[in-house]
Amino acid sequence: MNDERLTVAEAAAPADERPPERPEQPRQPGAGREERPERTARRRRRGPVLLTLLLLPGLVTVIGVAAFLALTGGPPSSGPEDPDADQAAEVGIDPSYVPWLRQAAAVCTLLTPSLLAAQIDQLSGWSDGTDDLSGQKGIAAFTDTEWRTWGRDDDGSGKASPRDPADAIMALGRRDCSLAAEVTALRTAGEVNGDLVDLTLAAYATGPDAVSEAGRVPPTAKTYLAEVRALLPRYEALDRADSGGAGTATGVLPAAPVTPLTVTSPYGSREHPLTGVTKLHTGVDFAAPQGAPVVAARQGHVVFAAYTKAYGNRVVVDHGTIEGKRLETTYSHLSSLDTAVGRAVEAGTPIGRVGSTGLSTGPHLHFEVVLDGYYTDPRPWLANGG
Repeated sequence: MNDERLTVAEAAAPADERPPERPEQPRQPGAGREERPERTARRRRRGPVLLTLLLLPGLVTVIGVAAFLALTGGPPSSGPEDPDADQAAEVGIDPSYVPWLRQAAAVCTLLTPSLLAAQIDQLSGWSDGTDDLSGQKGIAAFTDTEWRTWGRDDDGSGKASPRDPADAIMALGRRDCSLAAEVTALRTAGEVNGDLVDLTLAAYATGPDAVSEAGRVPPTAKTYLAEVRALLPRYEALDRADSGGAGTATGVLPAAPVTPLTVTSPYGSREHPLTGVTKLHTGVDFAAPQGAPVVAARQGHVVFAAYTKAYGNRVVVDHGTIEGKRLETTYSHLSSLDTAVGRAVEAGTPIGRVGSTGLSTGPHLHFEVVLDGYYTDPRPWLANGG
């Protein structure tokens, strides 16, 4: 018995062009099994026109999404793409602070984003509230008097405010760099000893005069210094983009400051022969006879040449930057000074003579290499070792 299935042509044709349907015949015993009407109706709905109408919108959507992904390079990653946001999340601060910490730290070579962040954490815990007792405002805890000196509208908001985090961070950077310059000058002149970062933080806490009077970090600044130092590891991730500094560069200093280079006291911790205090010996002592010539180890400009209490006659030469870091050499305990501030020198230019001025037990040259304000072992820098 013929069933009622439509051919493809019949299904696609308009209803008035389809052939007339045969009248339904009564079921005969023994005849072939006849399709049920409801099955027939379902089969009729499977025609390609209805199927196409159902699938076409989805197909168009899939093609559109595929084209978009091809043009844009695929779906966005699940994590943040901004490295500043990653670092901010790692250390637990507002991501908008990170670029300002970097910009403020770039004001001078001594600062790092982590150092500024540790200071702010110690000062305010990143709270911008006002301390009614001290009058300190914003995350960097500026008083009105301090703000008049250091505050600026750094983010261009139209108003300089200690409550504006960007303005506050930049102002703290300027203040720290000014203090760093003061203590660097004091240490260059031999009036204070110690790490420049420690001296700068001490000057922030107690003022440069207190540091100068103590000749080192004064006791009144040690609590603040210890608290900031304890917070530094929390913010080290902020310095990652600035890592990879110059390190020590063998042979950067082509001229031996004295000849021969006979080491009598190396760089490192030692007990001072006169004071008995055990601390870092910040340079190398080279044995040399009284009056032996002392020469500049590299081309540069003399930035200090004078007598100091601890170092005696002392010369400091600025050699400019090495891979972005400031390089200086110092020459101390000289019997005479053969140069002056502002003079240009070449490697091998005479700058003084060996002596025993200042705190010294006998004629020798105390020679230092200072990289971005930090003492480092001079011997790897010298072409012939020492």
